[in-house]
Amino acid sequence: MSDKQIDARGQKCPMPLLMAKRGLRDMAPGAVLELLATDPGSTKDFQSLQRLAGHGVESQTLTDGSFRHRITKAAS
Repeated sequence: MSDKQIDARGQKCPMPLLMAKRGLRDMAPGAVLELLATDPGSTKDFQSLQRLAGHGVESQTLTDGSFRHRITKAAS
């Protein structure tokens, strides 16, 4: 279950990452953002987001070839 969903399918890099950052801005620590993307580079972008910002990120490839990224917002 997620607290917020963003559909970034069809968006090219860096838009999925920027959309996620915007979405996380007003969320409380521990809240979960789910973002759908079709850009294969989004997986690498969200790994970097996890490493640099400390958010928890789980990524999976869906059967239609798109990607689901579940981002748990880190404590401030």
